[in-house]
Amino acid sequence: MKLITISSLDGSGKSTQIELLKEYLKSQNKRVFYFHAIEFGLAKKISCLLDIRCPIGHRMSKKEKSVIRANFFQIFLRKIFLMIDLWRFKKLYKKLEKEKFDYILSDRYFYDSIVNIEYLSLLTSDVRKVLLTSDVRKPNLAIYLQTDPQIIMSRERKPDQGMEYLKKKKELYDANFSFWNMKKIDGNQNKESVFEEIKKLCQI
Repeated sequence: MKLITISSLDGSGKSTQIELLKEYLKSQNKRVFYFHAIEFGLAKKISCLLDIRCPIGHRMSKKEKSVIRANFFQIFLRKIFLMIDLWRFKKLYKKLEKEKFDYILSDRYFYDSIVNIEYLSLLTSDVRKVLLTSDVRKPNLAIYLQTDPQIIMSRERKPDQGMEYLKKKKELYDANFSFWNMKKIDGNQNKESVFEEIKKLCQI
């Protein structure tokens, strides 16, 4: 079973590419499991349960506003939740292996969670980054969709965090992608060109 992940800024087209890849692999008679790291995360589930706007078992139509600031305790909780999520993912991975899935396609990955923690806490220590990364399962292929924030903000469906947030997050992705052995793809291209590059990297 192969694990393929796509990481990048919000609005870069990750979900579009994961969907294209999923449909392509299914057309090749492959068993594919779609994984969304943020939706899977314990922090997201608890946030949903505590928010009266989000009834249990129902997705709200109103788009949730993204978190761009956090205090020390909130950041500490995110780190704890990340460790728990990594353990939960290991169990899920073993389960999917037993069920003979061919691929896990991850829309965002735990690397994105680490970048977000770095952004919120302004951590730049390589030691802390190594500690956060040490338990992350290494993907068979990790893709970084490098996209210009100005292009993202010019699109019809642009994220709500704003330009400065995207610029800072891009700096963090640019600084980290080699550390995590990610393959970089130019996300400023049209979606068809991006997908062709992804297929080449996947060797499919």
